[in-house]
Amino acid sequence: MHALILVAAGALAGLVGAAGGITSLISYPALLAIGLPALSANIANNVALVALCPGSVLGSRIELRGRSGWLRRWLPICAVGGAAGAVLLLSTPSDVFADIVPFLVAGGSLTLLAQPYLTLWLSRHEGLSPDLALGAGLLLMCIYSGYFGAGAGVMVLTLVMIVAEPHLPTANALKNALLGATSVATALVLVAFTTVDWSSVIPLAVGVFAGSRLGPAVTRRVPPGLMRWLIALVGLGLAIDLWVTRT
Repeated sequence: MHALILVAAGALAGLVGAAGGITSLISYPALLAIGLPALSANIANNVALVALCPGSVLGSRIELRGRSGWLRRWLPICAVGGAAGAVLLLSTPSDVFADIVPFLVAGGSLTLLAQPYLTLWLSRHEGLSPDLALGAGLLLMCIYSGYFGAGAGVMVLTLVMIVAEPHLPTANALKNALLGATSVATALVLVAFTTVDWSSVIPLAVGVFAGSRLGPAVTRRVPPGLMRWLIALVGLGLAIDLWVTRT
C-alpha cells in the first residue's frame, strides 16, 4: 500500500514539477504520511527526484534543441551547488535555513509575477552582468535545493526567465535540466555518506519519472501568463504553509 501511495504521489509530483510547479509540495508530505521521519523523508525525496530530470528532458526535446552549449556552461555550477547543499544537510541542523525558507519561496513567487517587467528593466541596463547574476544565483539556489529544496524550482525558473530566457516553456525546460544536475550531485553525496530508504525511493522515483514525461506538454499548451500565475500562487501557498508550520 505504501508503494502504491508513493507511485501515485510521485506521478503527480513529477507532472507538477516538470510543468514548473513545486515537486516537493507533493512528494515530501507523501513520504511523511507513510511514516518516515523528517530527515529520512528529506533524504529519500532528494534521491528520488533524480528521476525528474530524464523524464522532463525527454518531454522537452523541442524546447532544448540548440541549447546544449548553454547548458554545458551552467550545469557544473548547479552540480557543485547540489553537492554542497547535501553536505550541509548531513552536517548542520535542519533549523539553520528553516526560518528564512518561507520568505525565499514567497520572494521567488512574487518575483516570477514581476518577471516581464524585470526582464525589460535588465535589458535597458547594459552595464549589469547577466552572466554574473545567473552564475551566483544558480549556485546559491542549488545549494538550497540540495539542502531542502522546496520552492527551488520556482526560484530557478524565475532567475532563468529574468536573465536568460523569457519564454516560459523554454525557461522551464532549462530549469528542469539545471535542477537535474543538482539532484544527481545531491543524490550521489547522500547515497555515499548516509542511509537511504530505498523501499521508499524506488516507487516514488518510478512515479516521478512517469509524471515528468507529461509536464513539459502541459507547459507548452497552457498560456504563459496563466501558467506564471498558477506557479506563483502555488509557491505563495507553500510559503504560507512553511511559515505557519515554523510559527
